[in-house]
Amino acid sequence: MKVIVPVKRVPDTAGEKNIDPNDKTVDRDGIESVLCPINEFSIEEAVRLKESQGAEVKVLLMGPESAQPIVRKALSYGLDSAVQITDDAVAGSDAIGTAKAIAAALKNEEFDLVIFGNQATDARTCVVPAAVAEILGLPSLTYARHLEVDGDKVVVHREHEEGYDVVESTLPAIVSVVEAINEPRYPSFKGIMAAKSKPLDVKSAADIGLDTSEVGMANANAVITEFEHRPPKEAGTIVEDDGSGATAAQLADWMQSKKFV
Repeated sequence: MKVIVPVKRVPDTAGEKNIDPNDKTVDRDGIESVLCPINEFSIEEAVRLKESQGAEVKVLLMGPESAQPIVRKALSYGLDSAVQITDDAVAGSDAIGTAKAIAAALKNEEFDLVIFGNQATDARTCVVPAAVAEILGLPSLTYARHLEVDGDKVVVHREHEEGYDVVESTLPAIVSVVEAINEPRYPSFKGIMAAKSKPLDVKSAADIGLDTSEVGMANANAVITEFEHRPPKEAGTIVEDDGSGATAAQLADWMQSKKFV
């Protein structure tokens, strides 16, 4: 069985983010970039299939040359090889443009299962996995909190507000997983060292047959037209108990002014 895990380089969620006033996108040079934390769950699920069924697992990333350490980080969890799509033409792609680029890359690969995280921490659109499935004409199993592969069939428990639905499909298929699906492991020292020499194939848009008129910032459907910096946090209201019994009334008045009661 062949499994592909698309991953993404994102700004560190704990870091201070700034918007580039020239193109109104996140200034990625001014903040540390990391492997999207939600990808750790899709990677873990792929590694479990590798361990239980001997799956061959490949990581796929779309990003600049500077994103190569993120690819190596993903490989350190125990994945076998990687492909990286690097081309200036795809820079600034929105969710649909990203889906088109990933779908084009997948057309050049052999796979039975593609395992996405359900979203990325820098955008949280949650649409890329389903969009890729739509473009490729493959079954889409989203929000998976449990995943099983049996022969040519994949079964997932699809999470929703009232519990979960059991959904199944024949392979090949596209699956996106939620954080409840597993507990990701940490890369071992052996895995970190081995990742440095694992196969990494870097391809351009032309290499994967991607129509560049459909991707990139110039062709994005989602465009930021205006932004404002978040205002500084205001000081809170302090109510001190002086023993007079007036504290409760002060607190009630404050809650009423904020429409909490």
